[in-house]
Formats: sequence, structure tokens, C-alpha cells
Amino acid sequence: MQGGEPVKDTRDQQPPPTVPARATQGGDIRARWAWVEDGVWTERMLETLATGIKGGVWFSLIDKVMAERTLQRAWAGVRSNGGSAGVDGITVTRFEKDCQSRLLAVKEHLQARTCQPRPVKRVWIDKPGGGQRPLGVPSVTDRVVQNALRMVIEPIFEKEFAEHSYGFRPRRGCKDALRRVHALLHRGYHWVVDADLKSYFDTIPHGKLMEMVKEHIADGRVLELISAYLKAGVMESLRYFEAGEEGTPQGAVISPLLANIYLNPLDHQMARAGYEMVRYADDFVILCRSREQAEAATAAIQQWVAAHGLTLHPEKTRIVDARERGGFDFLGSHFERGYQWPRQKSIAKLRESLRRHTPRKSGHSMPANIAGLNPVLRGWYGYFKHSLTNVLADLDRWLRMRLRSILRQRDKRKGRGRGHDHNRYPNRYFAALGLLNLEAAKQAELQSSC
Repeated sequence: MQGGEPVKDTRDQQPPPTVPARATQGGDIRARWAWVEDGVWTERMLETLATGIKGGVWFSLIDKVMAERTLQRAWAGVRSNGGSAGVDGITVTRFEKDCQSRLLAVKEHLQARTCQPRPVKRVWIDKPGGGQRPLGVPSVTDRVVQNALRMVIEPIFEKEFAEHSYGFRPRRGCKDALRRVHALLHRGYHWVVDADLKSYFDTIPHGKLMEMVKEHIADGRVLELISAYLKAGVMESLRYFEAGEEGTPQGAVISPLLANIYLNPLDHQMARAGYEMVRYADDFVILCRSREQAEAATAAIQQWVAAHGLTLHPEKTRIVDARERGGFDFLGSHFERGYQWPRQKSIAKLRESLRRHTPRKSGHSMPANIAGLNPVLRGWYGYFKHSLTNVLADLDRWLRMRLRSILRQRDKRKGRGRGHDHNRYPNRYFAALGLLNLEAAKQAELQSSC
């Protein structure tokens, strides 16, 4: 945490420090914060961030949010991400046709303090294990404002976030979290608290969240803007639902940052207690050397969660010994007895994707089919390449069966590709057409590392 007196005392006794608008030459400060949007955060601002601002809180940030360069960069990010229209029906393509006038209108509304977020459009998406979960889609205009807001305030909180937090953070991701879990298991941390927060994004208390934000931001207009987005409400099938005092919509640009802010005190509390916690958004595990330590960690988590208005899922939170059968799942991978492989839901999701590329009555040539399959296979292998070889080999066989079934259909024969089809279209036939072989890729990587 940054040094200084309590925020309330500082506000009463100190004049509000302003954020410098112009940069100075500052060594390698830009290199150390290379992920920060150039033009939004100047070198002088970054130097202040690195050394600590007086009082520990930032004033005068709204002018950075509504600056033309910030809004332009925020719009560029929204445009590259795409996505569907919000409740106003304005798509990214339509916004782009007169984006300059729209961005000017956004700036004017921010200046006049008349920026009123529209309700988010609620859509339902399928969950890998069955069922559906809600997703909130803000309007394109609101996505631009939220992105501008995120670019300005994210570095302030990024400095405060714990080392073992990996979700939705610059230059961090799932692979980093999985590598950390793998390393801890090999160091003897076999007892694992596999925790699950029940409906986390939907239950974050607004009041407590805003208190955490105010610990580092004292610009009232920025705080008003964040609060307005939390209370924007929801539209579903032409019905409006007023926002309560809890929750931040999944799908909103600002939501992942707010979710990390709320769990950051938990991260630091667990680190101070000596627990090895690995967190990706609301998905986290705690790795311990003994069952007793795991039970103590679980009790500490339960106490913190209850005090902060959250709930641990009673059926999905458990203590496991990773050396025994059963293991645990984390970020799509399964860990058990010293090995790692994709969990069943991850394999099922891949197979469903490959099925869409290999319908039995496909009208595409085999090279065209393989050209469509390879990007999917490369992306999946890049994430799960540390899996057991036999898991990859099984997927290779299953996919070749799908491709042989296409060829069998073209020969006016029914059923799956099997028997004589293996001789007529051997594995080398698909290899010659360039089909990525997961098992062979794994073997090649193992040999290159020797």
C-alpha cells in the first residue's frame, strides 16, 4: 500500500494534489510501464505513481478520462474487440461511421456531468458444463467511456495488486497462473483448497467496493461515474430491471478491474499469513504443505468472505490431496498425482468446436477442411501442451476418424471411418495435407528440450 496518512485526514489538511498534464524525461519509467497507454499516462504521472503520491490518493483524474486522446484510444480498443450492440441498437460499425461526432458528444457530456449510462442488455450464454449464465452487454458509447475510465485508473490499482493475482491484468494470464500451480505442486504443496465463490460478479456489494476505490481515488466525478455504471440497470426482452446494491455486470469493460479491486485485500491477507494462493479473477486455489494448513486457510477464507458480503459455494469448495486420485481442476486443466491434462469439459469443448469444422457431408475439399482445423488445434495445443501425451493421441485419433468419415461419405458409404478406411487413408495421408498432429507436436517439443 502507498504511504501517507489516512485519506480523510489528508483531504482535510492537504490541498488536493493535481495530476501533472505534461511529461518530463524520465529514464526507463516508460519501459517499466510499457503496457500503459502512451498519451493517457505521461512519464511524470508514472514517476509519481512509482514514488507514491502524497496522501496515497489521486485527485483531478476526470480531465484525463475525457481528454480527446484518451477517448480516441478507448474507441480504438472497443472497435478492435467488436461485440454486439447494446440496448440502443447501435453497432460498432454504425458508431464508426460518425465516430468523431459521437466521441465529441461523449466528451461534452462528461464535461457537463450529464453522462448517463444506459442499461446493459442481458443475454444468456451456454456454460461448458450445461446451463446458462447471464452476460451484460453495454452500449458501444458506454463501452468507450468505461474503457477510457479503465485506462486512467488501472495503473493506480495495478501497483497495489498482489503478485499471485493473474486474471485480467496486463502481461499476465492463465498460463502464468498454471505455471505457478505446477511449480508449487512440485515443491511439495500437495494439499489444495479448491475454492469457488458463488455468483461472485453478481454479489459484489457496491458500498464496500466503492470504499476500496476511494482508498486511492478522490476525484468525485470519477467516483460518480463508476457508481453510475454499477447502478445502470438491466434490460432483458424489453423489460427493465433496476440495479440493486450488489453486482457488476459480466461483460462490462470496467467489471474485471473492479472485481480484482474487491478481492485484492484478500490476496494480501493470505500472503501475509504465508498461504500460497493463486487467483484468476474469482477462480482461485490455495496450495499447502499439510491438511492442517489447508483447513486453517479454508477457515480464513470463509471468515473474510462472510465479512465482505460474499459466499463460498458449499459443494464446489473442498480440500484435496493432489497426490491422490481425483485431484482438482483449475483454469481448464486437471491436476492429479503429479500430472496435468485438460479437464473433461475442456476436451468436450474442443470436440464440439472440431465437429463444427467436420460435418460428415462437408462440401469443402480435404485441404480446406484441414486449413480450418489447424488454427483451432494450434490455439488449443498452445494452452494444453503440457498435457499427458496419451490425451493428445486420443484426440488425434478421434479427429482423423471424423475426417475419414467425410471421405467415406463421399464414397457413398455410411457410418464412421474405420476398418479399411485406415488403410485407404492412413495417418501419413493427413500429415501430408498438413494436419497438425498434437501427439507429434508434443514429442517434438520434448526432444527439443532435451
